[in-house]
Amino acid sequence: MTSTLTSFPASALIDDAVGTETAPRVDNAAEVFLTTAATHRPHAPAVRDRYGMWTYAELDAAADSFARELRRFGVRPGDRVLARVDSVREFTALLYGTWRQGAVLVPINPGMKAFHLTSVLADCTPSLIVVESAERAGTEGLSWPSDVPVAVVSELDLSGPADPAARTETEVPADRLALLIYTSGSTGAPKGVACPHGPVVFAARAIQARLHYRPDDVVLAAVPLSFDYGLYQVLLSALSCSELLLSGPADHARLLGFARDHGATVVPLVPSLGELLVKLASRDQRPTRIRLFTNTGAALNAPLIATLRETFSGASVAPMYGTTECKRITILEPDGDLARPGSVGPALPGTEVLVVDDDGRPLPTGETGEIVVRGPHLMAGYWRSPEQTALRYRPGADGGPVTLHTGDYGRLDEDGHVYFQGRRDDLFKRRGSRMTSVEIEAAVLDIDGVREAALLVPEDDRDMVLFVVGETPDVDGEQVLARLGDRLEAAKVPDVCHVLTALPLTPNGKTDRKELRRQLLEGTHVH
Repeated sequence: MTSTLTSFPASALIDDAVGTETAPRVDNAAEVFLTTAATHRPHAPAVRDRYGMWTYAELDAAADSFARELRRFGVRPGDRVLARVDSVREFTALLYGTWRQGAVLVPINPGMKAFHLTSVLADCTPSLIVVESAERAGTEGLSWPSDVPVAVVSELDLSGPADPAARTETEVPADRLALLIYTSGSTGAPKGVACPHGPVVFAARAIQARLHYRPDDVVLAAVPLSFDYGLYQVLLSALSCSELLLSGPADHARLLGFARDHGATVVPLVPSLGELLVKLASRDQRPTRIRLFTNTGAALNAPLIATLRETFSGASVAPMYGTTECKRITILEPDGDLARPGSVGPALPGTEVLVVDDDGRPLPTGETGEIVVRGPHLMAGYWRSPEQTALRYRPGADGGPVTLHTGDYGRLDEDGHVYFQGRRDDLFKRRGSRMTSVEIEAAVLDIDGVREAALLVPEDDRDMVLFVVGETPDVDGEQVLARLGDRLEAAKVPDVCHVLTALPLTPNGKTDRKELRRQLLEGTHVH
């Protein structure tokens, strides 16, 4: 069965940005987002960090200044600009300035270690590297390439002024790359997802058509800007002419105060940020202006969603599902989980979601299979990796257009809503029964006193292992397993449960299962 939302055509999301199929054209994404916002609301706040604020006119000038800096460094259209910069205003100028020059931004999390960063540098071959001042001499275990200039953010001239009549705007075709976004590398070397201007513009407009950010919104982006969930907050804020509020991981302890002081209304969340906000709010119960929490990357569990609603009165929660290879796949309307528990929503407007069997054939409603996606939001595959691209981006088994095989599993209901059930590696058989880590973790979180849970699925040398974090220090692993046995069949109850003070996290705020495996192997976990 397919789930297709075509309440208005894909072209309506792009307006006139995409031309004919034979010679696709798109306005430079910088023009679609920043130039339009700066024209309509030049004096409105555009982006604020802990050091100050830029209006849209000031951001416009800073972006144009960076485009001039790129020309000074000899960066040409199509060249890659690697930015290892934290959540500061300057990042937005780097993004839009790179696009105005027709170059490709490669955003890298400052927390990426030398082991992975070395492979990223070799893969993307940047023409310019932009870092924060502390990194000028390199990072531990890494020397920057001797033939690539390294610029320090604080030493760049982003002062403007920009003359709108002489603004840098390089025309690009829809298939010209705008971004290279590298995956976390949790299972190997990071892969660069090649993101052209056309799909980036389409995806952002489709998301905005579902979420409806408003001009009076203040969007708090505390997820890393190198993570596409964080980066697209820059674009969504510009589309809605709202204010973007940036906060980096070093300032998470003051996150709620920052949100309250500057009137944050929309907060994108991963579970660790949700838990943090609830904890901070328990210490300071003054009201906030938050009206909407969004979630993707790693799903909020049902108890946390309920606690967010209780803690932040009047705030709605909008679960979403996506993957970097096409940005966003589904969005559930705010608080739609109350009527459809477990749903992550229907397909984006102008796109299509199917659930298929191992041969790529669509499955009937309600049956579990691989989630596959079609639409103008599909990115161009993996940078310089045609074999890996061919594995994920395949011709439709029904003779339809190119289809992204997500590697995720789930089902569709009769209305086309998707119910995510885990990645291929999350599905396994144990004692003759098929199960998923998502199902088991959800049951664990239903146990009073358990705040977080993570399951390591069985591997060749061990059975499955459960890790939990308790509301209080006296949570007992054996009691957790006993209570889990009241909720699940015996085959789905692990033999081992370790109690931790906290789950390890990746730089993007997801549970770091690779680190859990390491701790288990080395015996360094806390019992």
